[in-house]
Amino acid sequence: MFPGVADAFPETGRLVNILQRFVVASGVALCLSAPVAAEGFLDLASPSTTGSYLAGQEAMDKLQTPDASRFFHEALLEQWENPLLLNRAFVAFAANGEIDQAADAARRLLKLGGGSNQLAQLVIATESLKQRRYAATIRDLDALGADSFEGITGAILKAWAMTGDNRVDEAFASLDEVGQGGLEEFLVFHRAIMADVAGRTDDAIEYITRAQEVDPFTADIVESYARIYGNAGRFDEALAAIAKFEAQGMTHPSVSAVKAKLVARQRPGLFADSAQAGAAEMFHSVGVAYAREGINDIALVLERLAQYLDPRNDTVTLVLGQLYDGAGQHELANALYDSIPANSLLKPMAIVRVADNLDALGDRPQALRRLSNIVATNPTDIEAISVLGDLLRTDKQYGEAAAAYTKALAVTGGKSPSDWRFYYVRGIAYERNDEFPLAEADFLRALELNPNQPQVLNYLGYSWVDKGMNLTRALDMIQKAVEAAPNDGYIIDSLGWAYYRLGRFEEAVEQLERAVQLRAADPEINDHLGDAYWRAGRKLEARFQWNVASSVDEEGNVKARVAPKLKDGLDAAPVTEDSAPIEDVPGDQASVE
Repeated sequence: MFPGVADAFPETGRLVNILQRFVVASGVALCLSAPVAAEGFLDLASPSTTGSYLAGQEAMDKLQTPDASRFFHEALLEQWENPLLLNRAFVAFAANGEIDQAADAARRLLKLGGGSNQLAQLVIATESLKQRRYAATIRDLDALGADSFEGITGAILKAWAMTGDNRVDEAFASLDEVGQGGLEEFLVFHRAIMADVAGRTDDAIEYITRAQEVDPFTADIVESYARIYGNAGRFDEALAAIAKFEAQGMTHPSVSAVKAKLVARQRPGLFADSAQAGAAEMFHSVGVAYAREGINDIALVLERLAQYLDPRNDTVTLVLGQLYDGAGQHELANALYDSIPANSLLKPMAIVRVADNLDALGDRPQALRRLSNIVATNPTDIEAISVLGDLLRTDKQYGEAAAAYTKALAVTGGKSPSDWRFYYVRGIAYERNDEFPLAEADFLRALELNPNQPQVLNYLGYSWVDKGMNLTRALDMIQKAVEAAPNDGYIIDSLGWAYYRLGRFEEAVEQLERAVQLRAADPEINDHLGDAYWRAGRKLEARFQWNVASSVDEEGNVKARVAPKLKDGLDAAPVTEDSAPIEDVPGDQASVE
């Protein structure tokens, strides 16, 4: 179900997007290996210490955090005074959820001269906040400046400590400085829940209204808005915000639970009921922003800090599982999913993830059985239906996959903007099942709901070009897709192949060379580039590229296709309608527009 990081993490809207932009602009300042006295590593006590250190590093690279924690702990038994070792160890401890142990190592690191390690300072301050030692938290964070991303994270954490210490006005004043530089839209959300924790209802309403006006389609904001207004007895306004959210085809278990209480005219309670829970929400949002940039080790540490501060936040546990899934650590992920309580609103989602992971662990039949049983038991479980459809499609059961997506559209209604994905993936299933008219209709419907979606533009444009249909419109679609996703090697390959099919070989070579740089191990793209080289008269390079395509092909389809080309060249190879330039394709399909 999750082709990329952005799809893997459920937060949508401007909150996380703002943080993402700031993460990139700050040069990913949080550093897991801040400068320390590296020469200390040169005199490790024994080969076994070195071995434990290296094993810990390798385990962390793979996000095998229990192993990393154990190996670094073993190394520290010999070298408790080694700053470099402490620097790696406290991160491993934190990533594995051992925050108190991480804080001990971080304090030792700072004492030995690692005072510039701001992540260590954040971990220590988080421990103080957990223990409600608010003055100590503020003192721990005073050394952090506000000119880096970790400094800003610390400044928000400090504001939460002030809130816990009943110094809300000081907390708001401290955030005034942090808000310079594009983060105010994120901070206004935290101002709202800080005011709510402090019992300042009027301030909470003012701030959450501003947040909701800017971003009415992020689940956290909608839930907070509905809770704050509902707790004030303003049930209709709270329900109106949820209705606006749902009109976009969006759902979230927590929002639905709040809605049920509001309909019954019950006050739904606080979004965050303590400074600890509010700070956890901050770490969670920042962690998701890092995850979306592919910086999963930092993301894991931040999500663990969120879990430490608010163990009841099952969304954090779910995201931790997704981070492990992304690193291929499915057993660690399943342990987290299993830890979510049976009465949690997110337990059904966790059960689906466990079933999906059975496929990743090599038991696809059992995964399909479990998912089918979940759907049979709860035929409106959109998460289960979607994952089942995706897994059936991966298993090349295209007719069954299309049927699953049809069920999903029956549940959602098929009319909201977010339904574009179900039309898109059903279109893929139809196309792979040689039912192109049905696929084409679904792709066009997906574009009606989401006109600039690059994956849909690319898939339909590429399909039309391969069939010699609607060429002008197809090329325009693919060019728009490249503009929207300029670093997507597959989409750039589509553009290059479109130029090839149109006989524009020099332009094809230019784009396909870009695609190969981005996807060097993809056999199809290498094969396409070989064909383009040949047509452009660069026959030696063509043979080289076909050799690459053959060598990286694991399934054998491309290997079989390029074999005659390697022997006799492209001119002597069999010509098919989907590989020849349009001018060589029989019939008049190219004229269709």
